[in-house]
Amino acid sequence: MAHKFVNQIGPGETIDDIYIVTDPILRSTTRGDLYIAMFLADRTGQLNGRMWQATETIYKALPKPGFVRVQGRSELYQNNLQIIVNNISVVDAGKVQVDDFLARTDKDTKQMFEEVKRTIGDIKHPQLKALTGEFLADAELMEKFCNAPAAMKMHHAFIGGLLEHTHNMLRVAVAIFPFYPDIQADLVLAGVFLHDIGKTEELAYDMAFSYTDSGQLIGHIAKSLLMINEKAEALRVKGTQIEPEVVDALGHIILSHHGTYDFGSPKLPATAEAFMVNYIDDLDAKISQVTDAINSEVGDSNWTAWKNALQTRLYRKRIE
Repeated sequence: MAHKFVNQIGPGETIDDIYIVTDPILRSTTRGDLYIAMFLADRTGQLNGRMWQATETIYKALPKPGFVRVQGRSELYQNNLQIIVNNISVVDAGKVQVDDFLARTDKDTKQMFEEVKRTIGDIKHPQLKALTGEFLADAELMEKFCNAPAAMKMHHAFIGGLLEHTHNMLRVAVAIFPFYPDIQADLVLAGVFLHDIGKTEELAYDMAFSYTDSGQLIGHIAKSLLMINEKAEALRVKGTQIEPEVVDALGHIILSHHGTYDFGSPKLPATAEAFMVNYIDDLDAKISQVTDAINSEVGDSNWTAWKNALQTRLYRKRIE
């Protein structure tokens, strides 16, 4: 039987299919009954799942994450679609088509990467050119860069998402440089290219998107800075010196690119280049979130449900 994708499910349907279960949590109702809260996902999206009358045995048997067969029904709760699970059983990963379950960019990754390389190749500052070139020459790292998601859930959460996000940002940066002639363009290009490079080590994406142990402990911002310092040291050993002020200027962009302490930046932007990278990053991430939320909503309402990450409902109707 053909797989019923998450984005094809409407309210009031009988569910009997395989999905990836992620983040299962065993909780208690106010009456003390156990239930399991979880996400059920495939490459088209994810839905909240709830299994009432659960047991600790059922919970402990669930993979975290992994493939499960779900039997139950779909329903709307507070205008959000969810799946009520009656039965759930573990499925061997070797028996499923993994491509059905991991979202993937619909853009040409080879073309995007070639354009990234061309744009970074335009950097003229000798030390930034050498440093970014050292990253581009690392074939294993670049393979991860082309495949990694940009996030777990928030934006570009799909295979190739990091490449697509970086590619978008580089194109925006090049487009607006003529309006800001005092900007150090080479520094912005290097900052955009490397701002999320640590996500190649922070995120795992072989079965479902999750954090590596190292990613959970260190995080992609710190990892990106560590990777820059490692490449600078490798160049020094080869006889090319990257001056500390160059590493610091680039490192500041990395440390401040989330823009605020609340969003995880250890530093606030303090250079024009850091501000530019922060705003381009935020623009691309926000538009991705908004369009994904609008396109994934079910029903005929002109408005989406409340989106906590955006702190608003979104208007879906397009003008004709």
